[in-house]
Amino acid sequence: MGALQTEAPPGSRRKAAYKVLAAITFCHFLNDIFQSLIPAIYPLLKNFYHLDFGQVGLISLTNQLTASLLQPLVGLYTDHRPKPYSLPIGMGFTLVGLVVLSRAPSYMIVLVAVAFVGIGSAVFHPESSRIARMASGGQHGLAQSVFQVGGNAGSSLGPLLAAFIVLPQGQRSIAWFSSVALLGMLVLTRVGGWSKRNRPARVKSHASAEHHLTLPPRKVAFALAILIALVFSKYFYLASLGSYYTFYLMNKFQVSVQSAQIHLFIFLGAVAAGTIIGGPVGDRIGRKLGIWCSILGVLPFTLALPYANLFWTSILTVLIGMILASAFSAILVYAQDLVPGKVGMISGLFFGLAFGMGGVGAALLGKLADLTSIDFVYRVCSFLPLIGLLTWFLPNIEHKEAH
Repeated sequence: MGALQTEAPPGSRRKAAYKVLAAITFCHFLNDIFQSLIPAIYPLLKNFYHLDFGQVGLISLTNQLTASLLQPLVGLYTDHRPKPYSLPIGMGFTLVGLVVLSRAPSYMIVLVAVAFVGIGSAVFHPESSRIARMASGGQHGLAQSVFQVGGNAGSSLGPLLAAFIVLPQGQRSIAWFSSVALLGMLVLTRVGGWSKRNRPARVKSHASAEHHLTLPPRKVAFALAILIALVFSKYFYLASLGSYYTFYLMNKFQVSVQSAQIHLFIFLGAVAAGTIIGGPVGDRIGRKLGIWCSILGVLPFTLALPYANLFWTSILTVLIGMILASAFSAILVYAQDLVPGKVGMISGLFFGLAFGMGGVGAALLGKLADLTSIDFVYRVCSFLPLIGLLTWFLPNIEHKEAH
């Protein structure tokens, strides 16, 4: 990854930027592999530490709230004081968390370990999302989709690695992934160097290009509140699948742990596919319409899921994953356009909300499952996409970008 010089011809700059986008996407892939390992080994942790569903949910809450509370603060700080080399530091926190998790002697140490992994994500996401936007060449939706699909692909691979490595080899095999985290630190050091060399010119050009928005602060706050509600509906529902889908399949259809992990991999693969589709579609048809289609479009399938057999459960979760995942790129870029010049803060806020809503959802839904049943949880969550009706109240801020 060579330096992107301002005097280089446009084709050369574009090629270098695509390499940076590929590199940051690859590191997002690694980061989210590590994140998805945690829920994927819940059956192992539940048995080894003799946990109930509420304690399993608390693991998710600890990991994801750590990430969600720190991300907007990290983003706001780096908006004013850029720290391009914070990326390998964040991956270093993840590395430490993986090693501690592999050797955790007690449930409390498990919570400490997953908190470290959450801190790693909190540092990684705001700065890496900013770099993806810098390398987008103006195609912000496409760049965010490519960046996010790296994360979703990593999330989908985590359960497979858990099924075929961690579950057979035991909890200590989690430490093997620390060498992969070290590779991520090396790549992110190079990405940080590119960001440091190119940030000043990029910031100026974007600042001048993005001052077209003049919405009153009250309207901006109202629109952000709606977007937060949409993120809530998306990630609260995804928490029901990401954290408890394996238990749901095992309890309702009596499948094996390994088979349930494969079903989870298929679902998360569909989420990755939906993410890559959502950005370019939002660039073409408009982000508000894209949000409409994604959040409300998934409603018939979520309503049918609790009553489906195993075959149709697999089909419906693929459709749910693809359609629901397509919303996030549109929501994030819409929010970045709504608050120009605050890419880090907005990215941190919405990635943080994604983690936080998932963590709160996992904890609350785990407690609800203890009090009722996993089946009841899925019946309640099936109505969450109705919140997508709030999209009607979003202001129209779309503008045609010149390419």
